[in-house]
Amino acid sequence: MASFLAPVIAPYPEEGLTDDIFFTDEVPKYSSYNPIEVITEKIIRLGYKEDLNDLDKLEDYDYLSGLGYLEEDSIFQIVTLASTLRMYKDMEAEGQNIILKPNFFGRDELGRDVFSRILYAGRVSLTIGFVSVGISVVIGTLWGCIAGYYGGWIDNIMMRIVDAIMCIPTFILLVTVMSIFEPSIFNVMIVLGLTSWTGLARMVRGEFLSLMKRDYAEAARGVGAKDVRIIFRHILPNAIAPIIVNATMGIAGAILSESALSFFGIGVQPPYASWGNMLTNAQELNTMLNAPWKAFYPGAFIFITVLSFNFLGDGLRDALDPRLKQ
Repeated sequence: MASFLAPVIAPYPEEGLTDDIFFTDEVPKYSSYNPIEVITEKIIRLGYKEDLNDLDKLEDYDYLSGLGYLEEDSIFQIVTLASTLRMYKDMEAEGQNIILKPNFFGRDELGRDVFSRILYAGRVSLTIGFVSVGISVVIGTLWGCIAGYYGGWIDNIMMRIVDAIMCIPTFILLVTVMSIFEPSIFNVMIVLGLTSWTGLARMVRGEFLSLMKRDYAEAARGVGAKDVRIIFRHILPNAIAPIIVNATMGIAGAILSESALSFFGIGVQPPYASWGNMLTNAQELNTMLNAPWKAFYPGAFIFITVLSFNFLGDGLRDALDPRLKQ
């Protein structure tokens, strides 16, 4: 729910602010803070403490270029940080409020608030999960209904197609199909939906084979009811419970698949954030050692979300399956 309310809850926009680049890889801060202190600390850390009060000298690139002990990257950082520091000090002198909001989960390599991006990324990941599962439920249910109801050669042909698809490793199939299409949120939803319906189709077929022998199904056929009416009015409603359970657990699988695809660069693409591509930006060893929050929080949200949907699926199965109640 928090992810879908991200525009209201998130303290910063998903794409960040213009000045965020000056606060890269900042540790989590749980209260409001003054940006002047952060920039000053960075300038001191870059080795230019003695002339910090002389901003004109700090902003003079020619003066800095004569300092042989400073590398070019450090010179550039000092100049840009000094310019920003002057801007913030001028704003403070004019009485403008320049206190930054807390960064509960720290900042990333571009200075963007990780907490805000996780909320926006959750909207993307959950939307992909729900939509892709909706597509797979529609295809799998219809496929299983037809195969289980008509049986015979129709059932044999349809289930052999399912078996052939299931013989291909799921992730290899996903990677192959995604490599054909341009990576995008829409394509990820479609591909996940079109490649994850086979298990549900087999389950629905099994339920139909069992329910076809019940008295109400035999009675409906005896009075001359049409096939469509028998399938959707009499048999399918009695098979809806396992479909709901399967769909709930399928959302967890879809989120994991999307995260894996985005992690390998063939899923959701920047500037859109997803939990998977947030992990991509945190896979370097240096990041894991110096800014572990960039990998910990997206991974933790994936873990908690998948575990929650699995628990929900188990609970629904226990509540909806009369055989388990006995």
